[in-house]
Amino acid sequence: MEKSRPTIYIAITNHGFGHATRTASLATKIQQLCPDILLIMVTTAPRWLLESYIEGDFIYRPRAFDLGVIQSDSLTMDKVATLEKLQQIRKQERSIIASEVNFIRQNRVNLILADIPPLAVAIAHAAGIPCYMSSNFGWDFIYRDWGGEFVEFADWMGKHYAQCDRLFRLPFHEPMSAFSNITDVGLTGGSPRHAIDTLRSNWGISTPPEKTILLTFGGLGLQQIPFENLQLFPDWQFLTFDVTAPNLPNLIKITDQKLRPVDFMPLCGRVISKPGYGTFAEAVGVGIPIVTLTREDFAEAKFLVDGIANYSYHQILNTEEFFQSHWEFLHQPPQPPRQSQPIAKDGNEAIAQAVLEAVSHKSELTDN
Repeated sequence: MEKSRPTIYIAITNHGFGHATRTASLATKIQQLCPDILLIMVTTAPRWLLESYIEGDFIYRPRAFDLGVIQSDSLTMDKVATLEKLQQIRKQERSIIASEVNFIRQNRVNLILADIPPLAVAIAHAAGIPCYMSSNFGWDFIYRDWGGEFVEFADWMGKHYAQCDRLFRLPFHEPMSAFSNITDVGLTGGSPRHAIDTLRSNWGISTPPEKTILLTFGGLGLQQIPFENLQLFPDWQFLTFDVTAPNLPNLIKITDQKLRPVDFMPLCGRVISKPGYGTFAEAVGVGIPIVTLTREDFAEAKFLVDGIANYSYHQILNTEEFFQSHWEFLHQPPQPPRQSQPIAKDGNEAIAQAVLEAVSHKSELTDN
């Protein structure tokens, strides 16, 4: 019998860009370790975003099994719309599972790797394959914190998570107590892959790192960034991936979709962001200080902010300091990390190797 090509179905939560980029980093490492593998990327994140991380081929299957939180920007949530969408997904649960099981069997998928839609577990087990997950939080944790009608959905998700075959728990995590088989790993995420001098030349960046600042607020962006403050720093250079940002003499808008925030981090003295695992993990990996806003209504944020306080040079701002000040914080030195020992940064490798071991075992059973 002809040996089938090892195949992984990678299901990514339908929320912003962070889950997509950190999972695409894992997919890249899996592909590097096993070039023969077939990756099926299952996400509503745009294909160009995945391609900026994954250099090899993959199948793109735009599907959504969850929604995370409906937001107008990186800090503004719409709980009413989120609840309505959750109710809709739960009603469609059986048809979603049936459709994906059919696809998985047709494509002889060996394993699902998910970050972190709860239905991925039910889909995998209905198809007779294992489901591995990687994340620093579960959506049950986010919704339970909101209380009210969301508690029922948190319970529903927790039951799915409890059936997960193996969770790779990323740093900056909540307890993730719904899961029964947990493996703690190091940081995941992308690494810079362009020469600093080339980026400086191509984008006309001449300022020293301490006067070069990356502004990045994820795929949802941030409304009403006080860009007028940039005029207070005329000899500084600011970088943004927000194409809707105003045209200012000291603001460079990065428009090349092949480039990523992590590629520019080595040029910068600080990255200004909102709490988000992807940006934080890549900044800690590069060793660039992080300036972050706080988020009171998103339970994951506390663990993220504590994480960078422990392992990165950092500045933690409240919303007034960011939106209503003259950004005096840029004249202050970042705080040193509270922990003296560096954090492990081998998450991509550890997860990729474990996934490939499982896929190899599964494909041997299937072919025999």
